[in-house]
Order: sequence, then structure tokens, then C-alpha cells
Amino acid sequence: MRPRNPDNRDLPINMYRHCRQRKNGTVWISYYYRGSDGKVIPLGRDLNKARLRWAELEAKEAPADLKTMQAIFDRYERDIIPYKAPRTQRDNKAELKQLRAVFDSAPIEAITPAMIAQYRDARSAKTRANREIALLSHVFNIAREWGLCEQANPCQGVRKNKEKPRDYYANDAVWKAVYAQACHELRDAMDLALLTGQRPADVLAMRRDDIVDGYLLVRQGKTDKKLRIQVEVDGEPNSLGKLVERINKGNAEYLSPFLVINRRGQRVSWPMLRNRWDDARESAAIKAAAAGEQELAVRIRQFQFRDIRPKAASEIRDLSDASVLLGHSTEGITKRVYRRVGAIAKPSK
Repeated sequence: MRPRNPDNRDLPINMYRHCRQRKNGTVWISYYYRGSDGKVIPLGRDLNKARLRWAELEAKEAPADLKTMQAIFDRYERDIIPYKAPRTQRDNKAELKQLRAVFDSAPIEAITPAMIAQYRDARSAKTRANREIALLSHVFNIAREWGLCEQANPCQGVRKNKEKPRDYYANDAVWKAVYAQACHELRDAMDLALLTGQRPADVLAMRRDDIVDGYLLVRQGKTDKKLRIQVEVDGEPNSLGKLVERINKGNAEYLSPFLVINRRGQRVSWPMLRNRWDDARESAAIKAAAAGEQELAVRIRQFQFRDIRPKAASEIRDLSDASVLLGHSTEGITKRVYRRVGAIAKPSK
């Protein structure tokens, strides 16, 4: 019997690897099966799927290493996570780290809803546990698509921990205190966030050339949803239009196309914004405490940049308008999570 090519010694019997170098230097790899009758059957380019198909052709059980959650997690992290938004990628990797510590060695078919519930109850971070179970559910659905799991998704029907939405509202006193201590670029970011109601990453991504035909064009990074926010009414700039004009005037000497830039003409990143925010907030809190306004100092220290988005939603009287501005598909989430002040009511008499 002729010995196998060294390139195929890591593969099961009768399974072979075909490699071809492309002109750009990358290597194209595919797998095929050749039985005792000499017939060649393509197995595709994915090694895990090829091994599963090999097991069917040989009438053998699938390789054991493909049945554990570690293999599923590895492939999910390699093939699925890189195509998500940057923030989601970071969150998913942190969530996978928690899931791996418990489920890595478990056979995928052995995981039950009771085990998922036990994981939920054992986690001290209850909100994070909900996110981790949601990710695990998606991992199971993808594994079913890959043919690596035949049982029903064990995460379905498992009760989630009750979550209480953040209820902090930055009133005018808090806003003015932090704004007074903010540097030029932080003030620009705060004003843009308040008038547009967008997430911090989307605010920092806004550019001068996003202003088209009287609208600020926004593409939300988290949802990929597109918005057109008015910057003028009847040919005259509205509050957002005047803000953009002010920002452009202040940035006129710089070449950067971004709206939020520092005094050296550099685009402000999230870590840069976070550092400036922390400094301004702390300076405002110290100043309030020195003036004897202890409660205001406490409220200032609780203020986060992400609270500007719900502040915007809370200060728009019409719920429908607030929901459209925030890019929500339904008004329910705007009302439940982002409206942090009560409805305006008239007295009985």
C-alpha cells in the first residue's frame, strides 16, 4: 500500500486535501473523499463540514472533537464574530470567555435547559448573564445550521433575569455644570449628541460631507439603520443646522472632514472623548461640592455620556418623534428605556 502524502496524515482515512496557490500568494484548500472503488467525492472547503461528510460516507460517528462546545465556540469566534459591529465583537468575546469556562468541555447534545438555568442562577452579574445566554442561543442556532447539532435549542424557553432599565436623567443643573468644565471638542460632542439623539460612536463618526440637501445623514453603527435628520427648515438652519455651522467655523483651519476634532485637527476617538468626559465631570463635581451643593455633586458623578441620548428622547414631547430620531422600530423601547421624565399633566383645577 502506498504511504499517504504527509500533507494528509492529519486527515481520516480516505479523506484528502487539495492545495493550490493563487497568483496573489494565498493558498486555496479543498477536501475530497476517495473510497475503495476509486470514486472521488468533493467535501468542500470547510474542514469541519468535510469531516462530518466523511463520517456519513464511512458510516461512522462524527469525530468526537466536533461534538464539544469548545469546537463550536472556536468556529463561531472565527467565522461569525468578525462580521459583527466592532462593539458587538468586543462584547461577544467577553461573553464567550464566561461561557467557555463552564461549557467548553461539554458535548453539545448533552446541554439541557436545566443546565442553562443553573448557569443563569450561578452568575452574580445578572444582566450580563442574560447577554451571555442570548449569545449561547445564537451559537446553538448557528451550530444547527452547520449540521453540528440536531437537538432543539436548549436556551429556548429559559427564563431571563429581570432587568431594570437605567433611570438616570441629567437635568439642566447637571448638564450646565459639566458643560462649563468641558473642552471645545467635548462641548461639540455633547451638543451633537443632544440634538441628534445618536449613540456616542455615531456622533464621533459624523462628517461635514454627511450634510446633504438639508439633512444630516446618519448610519447607525449598531443597527445599520439610516436616518436623515433635518438641519434646515424652509431654507433656514434650525438648531442643529446652526450647531453644524458653528462647528464648521471652529474647524475651518483643519483638513479633517469629521465634525468632532481636537484643537490639533485630529478626529476624537472614544477613548479620547471618555478621558475628556471624566475630567470635565470630576471638575464639575468638585466645584459643586466646594460650593456646598453636595447632592448636585453626587448627581454629576452619576452622569454618563450615554445618558445624553435618553435626555434627548425625554425632552421631545412627541413620543413618535423621539422614537424616529433614536432610530427605534417601535415606540415601546423608546418609552420603556429612554423616556426618563414623566408626562406633562395639568392640575385637576
